[in-house]
Amino acid sequence: MIAKFKAICLLSVMFFILTACGKKQPPAQIPEVSVITVQTQEVLLTTELPGRTNPYRIAEIRPQVSGIILKRYFTEGSNVKAGDLLYQIDPAPYKAAYDNAVAALKRAEATLQSVKARYERYQELIKVNAISKQEFDDVKAQYEQTLSEIEALKAQVRNAQINLGYTKITAPISGRIGKSNVTEGALVTAYQPMELTRIQQLDPIYVDIPQSTKELRELERRLAEGRLKYAGKEQNKVKIILEDGTVYPVEGTLQFKDVTVDPTTGSVTLRVIVPNPKGVLLPGMFVRAIVKEGINRHAILLPQQAVFRDPKGNPFVYIVDNENKVQIRPVKVDRAIEDKWLVSEGVSEGQQVIVEGVQKIMPGMPVKPVPYGNKQ
Repeated sequence: MIAKFKAICLLSVMFFILTACGKKQPPAQIPEVSVITVQTQEVLLTTELPGRTNPYRIAEIRPQVSGIILKRYFTEGSNVKAGDLLYQIDPAPYKAAYDNAVAALKRAEATLQSVKARYERYQELIKVNAISKQEFDDVKAQYEQTLSEIEALKAQVRNAQINLGYTKITAPISGRIGKSNVTEGALVTAYQPMELTRIQQLDPIYVDIPQSTKELRELERRLAEGRLKYAGKEQNKVKIILEDGTVYPVEGTLQFKDVTVDPTTGSVTLRVIVPNPKGVLLPGMFVRAIVKEGINRHAILLPQQAVFRDPKGNPFVYIVDNENKVQIRPVKVDRAIEDKWLVSEGVSEGQQVIVEGVQKIMPGMPVKPVPYGNKQ
């Protein structure tokens, strides 16, 4: 009885095995991948460079005459206008020197009257030989000497007047004035090394940007070869990014490129002039400037997730060929533009580049391409 039961079980197992072997296996499913079709487009290329702000104009205020500071007329840190009175130096000794020069001039002019009258009389007398030639020459020399003395005294009066005017120290430019290095009662000397204060014009303001000569030469070469085109009037517009990452609301204008290379850094300076009506930009601030290079009219932009790198760091992409098979293409990446890579070599217009689904593919494997963004 037991032997019969074992035989029935054995037959049942063999039947199920034979039945299972007779079923057909389902074919392997072709994986779906998201792809984009490469298209060229017109892209404005820019470079982000570090920079520092510098005043548009700087005036270091120094005295032009010596004396005691009687009064300071400005508030430190305020805005001043050209011609505003800043300091008053004691004018008393310079007023006395001016008055003395004026008096000496008047005395000489009074002497001139008698000398001139005598000279005119001698001119008539010499014609009739009423005086000797020596007497006439002496009077003529005295007259001409008096005229020369008067001219010299006039110069002394002008000099004394200038020095008297220098006792009023005024602002040569408009701008924001800094701290005062002297107080009332301080003795100052003409053209002393230490400045009394400093005025800086901050509207507009300069942004100085260093750019390596290598990058500059490469840019010029691409423009010469026609790979980049000038962006017209907008070429010289520069966007400024502040230290906290915010974008300055007003664009600057590229004014010039320096012709001298800094031997320590191998760079030249680009100077940008930026409107600063609200005084947001202060001298010495670190900023970043986005400088326009030109327009690439045949640019290829790929999503950053579509570009991979091999163990050596070389970039590549997966493409789907005409037979819907996966192929690897090495590419050359120029730079990042927002969330995309600018690819300069390796792919061409019309090719399909895989963006998603690379985890389940291998080179040569057939795939089902689906437009990126439409994959279910």
